[in-house]
Amino acid sequence: MNISAAMVKELRERTGSGMMECKKALVEAVGDMELAIENMRKAGLAKADKKSGRIAAEGIISVKVSDDAKTVVMADVNCETDFVAKGEDFTNFVNDITTALLTHEVDSDEQLQAMPLAGGASVEETRRTLIAKLGENITVRRFIKYTTATGGEACYLHGSKIGVIVELGQNDSVLGKDIAMHIAASKPDYVSADQVSAEVIAKEKEIFSAQALESGKPAAIVEKMIDGRIAKFLAEVTLLGQPFIKDDAVTVGKLLTSKGNSVLRFARFEVGEGIEKKEENFAEEVMAQIRG
Repeated sequence: MNISAAMVKELRERTGSGMMECKKALVEAVGDMELAIENMRKAGLAKADKKSGRIAAEGIISVKVSDDAKTVVMADVNCETDFVAKGEDFTNFVNDITTALLTHEVDSDEQLQAMPLAGGASVEETRRTLIAKLGENITVRRFIKYTTATGGEACYLHGSKIGVIVELGQNDSVLGKDIAMHIAASKPDYVSADQVSAEVIAKEKEIFSAQALESGKPAAIVEKMIDGRIAKFLAEVTLLGQPFIKDDAVTVGKLLTSKGNSVLRFARFEVGEGIEKKEENFAEEVMAQIRG
């Protein structure tokens, strides 16, 4: 059967696949458009399964706030290379996920996979199709959503690699963005000192005690030294205790007090954090191929 250019064009539009792949699928399906699409989907699923074990440590973070500032979402979607991460197909996929998250109740990875995107296909269906098209493993690594009835939500995106969302006691988009920007740069672990567990403080105190005792100073002085180190530690790891990045003469806590506001919670995502990347040695790989 003669496969026309119009048929190939239609299949490309419906599947997003390359011209040669579409022509091949149509030839194998003897011009049956629906059968070609079905076969390509099956092949795509097989490709996705084969790539599922490959490390995906590149990607982008996406954040969105609802128009009323009552809901904010953030997603971390990974791929294998920065080249794919910058491509339109991948960035559109991530954008569609965060847009859908604003209006869908999603509390688990399973619910996220089943969530429909703008085109009607689910996140998982779209992900697998994209893997087949781009040839890389793609994973929706994590997502988070805050919703408030009385406060305000804000976000900040540093390039596409670091994202922060913040929930304030009162809506203030300017202050919220400033606080989110501070969190992106300073990486606090907690909002305030009362969130730091007794176990964490005890561990730090043990370390500081061993260091202070080596000084040979009297016990009373050593105790004061330890108290000072603990206070400094809490200031470093808590948002409220850190010097504000735009004015280090005041802490974030004092800034919030001056604005009559508060931070209830925050989340910070960075692409690739906690993922062990495979070290590639291309010279050795080439030599191994030469040796057979």
